[in-house]
Amino acid sequence: MSASARKPIRFGVIGGGLMGREFAAAAARWCQLDAGPHPPDFEPVIAGICDLSPAVRDWFNRNCPIEHDTDDYTALLSADDLDAVYVAVPHDLHERIYTDVVRSGKAMLGEKPFGIDHAANARITEAIEAHPKAFVRCSSEIPFFPGAQRIVEMVQRGAFGTILDVEAGFWHNSDLNPDKPINWKRQVAHCGEYGVLGDLGLHPLHLPLRFGWVPRDVRCVLNNVVTSRPRAAGDSVRVPCETWDNATMLTHVRTDDQDFPMTVSVKRIAPGHQNTWFVKIAGTRQSAHFSTENPKTLRTMPYASPGATQAWNVADVPFAPRYASVTGGIFEFGFADAIQQMWAAFCDEMTNGRDGMRQTGETPFHCATPDEARRHHDILDAALRSHGTGQVVSLGG
Repeated sequence: MSASARKPIRFGVIGGGLMGREFAAAAARWCQLDAGPHPPDFEPVIAGICDLSPAVRDWFNRNCPIEHDTDDYTALLSADDLDAVYVAVPHDLHERIYTDVVRSGKAMLGEKPFGIDHAANARITEAIEAHPKAFVRCSSEIPFFPGAQRIVEMVQRGAFGTILDVEAGFWHNSDLNPDKPINWKRQVAHCGEYGVLGDLGLHPLHLPLRFGWVPRDVRCVLNNVVTSRPRAAGDSVRVPCETWDNATMLTHVRTDDQDFPMTVSVKRIAPGHQNTWFVKIAGTRQSAHFSTENPKTLRTMPYASPGATQAWNVADVPFAPRYASVTGGIFEFGFADAIQQMWAAFCDEMTNGRDGMRQTGETPFHCATPDEARRHHDILDAALRSHGTGQVVSLGG
């Protein structure tokens, strides 16, 4: 499909930092998805940038067809020629900006956790429910890895049988160095009491929630490993590092036909892990394990018959994402590809609706929804209370 035949979706970016630039890079190489029998009939165009930093806005002006350059996000919301916005700002700004976007009528992809705390998320949810035509989704890119999508397909066809247990997590070691300067994610005022739970929690919870595996209770242990950090690079003055670094949750999932434990962990201090997302499912018919630590590797263990030899099968996963790519199947899928696939899913659902999405696979895989973000807040809030009391906290069900 020629570029002129693709419908442009004109975006404004509110918060042009790390993830804003990733979006810009994904949009700049949209031709990568001009492949397969049904290439995208849409294309994101970044036409507006809002950021308090002139240097950040200069970067967008150099690399995108920017027509709206501002440090006031309401200017983007009032721009009639913008269709949608991407919001990537500290958690304390979510409630005000997200609700303003919803009321403006523009579509929105917002960064997790969709509110600094449970109450803020409830107010965002209320605004969305009051505007039922609003198209709103939450950013969560890693489940778009082909290996993760193979597990999605296995769950959809009931390949695991009775689930015995599930482990899911997201680990990195960015805070292992105690002399790393403080930033907003280590300050309760900006990151919230959740700490690492709010920063990373949706990553491992996205797929379980999509599968309907909603915990009925949770027991959580939190750990603040590094309690102070330098005020700035090279500064001898140290300031309190207030937020939780690591979290482990043991939950109990009960559905109409399943009953099993699920362990969910998120860690900022996990030695040896740069950015590791994983999911491991043990079942009575089959087990499976995928981790971004080895992004081409999918481990499965089908059981030929009861009592038969059990051995892991290890297979290379080809470059075969939901949206076909010009990249050959022999190459490795990476984070930048996952970002682009997530954005394709957002634009596709916005343009064609859930039933008309142009993905491969029998059931389209859409971006995380506001309801999934709400459910993950229920879990995070219960986890916080569990750690404070040392007790199991019920979520109902």
